[in-house]
Amino acid sequence: MTLNQLRAFLMVATLGTFSAAAVELQMTQPSISELIKRMEETYGLKLFARGSRRLVLTPAGEGLLPYARQAVDAAAGADRALRSLSSLSGGVATFGLLRNANYYFLSELLEKFNERYPLVRLRIIGLNSVEVAEAVSAGELEAGLVVLPIDSAGLDVTPLMRDEVLYVSASSSRASAPVTISDLAAANLILYDAHYGWRDPTRRQLAERAQLEGCTLSAQIEVEHVETALSIVAGGAGDTIVSRAVTTSKGFPEGLFTTTFADPLYDTIAMVQRTGSVLSPATREIARLARRMLLERMP
Repeated sequence: MTLNQLRAFLMVATLGTFSAAAVELQMTQPSISELIKRMEETYGLKLFARGSRRLVLTPAGEGLLPYARQAVDAAAGADRALRSLSSLSGGVATFGLLRNANYYFLSELLEKFNERYPLVRLRIIGLNSVEVAEAVSAGELEAGLVVLPIDSAGLDVTPLMRDEVLYVSASSSRASAPVTISDLAAANLILYDAHYGWRDPTRRQLAERAQLEGCTLSAQIEVEHVETALSIVAGGAGDTIVSRAVTTSKGFPEGLFTTTFADPLYDTIAMVQRTGSVLSPATREIARLARRMLLERMP
């Protein structure tokens, strides 16, 4: 059994016809048919049966499918490992950035990388950590920066740094002392990342603390962006939570007060990639630059 046979088998199983598999693999249809025929003759088993519109796997084909995927994936990984020794003279960097990446100086990352490696194309996704982790796990992104905790099954997670989460209010009295989870439960909360809600890593930490203390946390207003939340807080409609990096930025509104949590709360920023994966040279380099910028510029 050869790797070419397994590739042909997988493509026919995915697309349902020899002709479609031939187009995808840039081969002729007779060549695809012959590769499958040789496998069937070697083991005396039929791998495909004709359905109404497409070929379908037989029980033997179903049994072979997971092993074929493993073999083809392993070969692709070996290819990437060897190519990683090449120079950064082309290719694509696919990388996910954590929420509020600009507050961590990562907006400069793309410009710096492009100056150094102008022949490399960039595909940078700025999403909530939940979606970055899911995209990396699914192979849609090679790597990314996230805030923990995330669902880490199938991922290698490397913590890089912590940034304290602060309580923000337009009222000096409400920010005069460290806040507790009970204080948070009683507040009019203005929270961002509305799309992800309580799946957001920072909110997950708070929800877990509230559960332990028998409290329920809810948002009075939910919006998508931290800037919108801070604007509403500045108007006196409620309070919010943000990382210290946001409060020390130039865009943080004047007239807002901050305080810590009585039990300090931190966003832990980490690098993630698929377990066992080998990053392309371009993605490996942009990950290295992002990590260095984080570690150098944060106190």
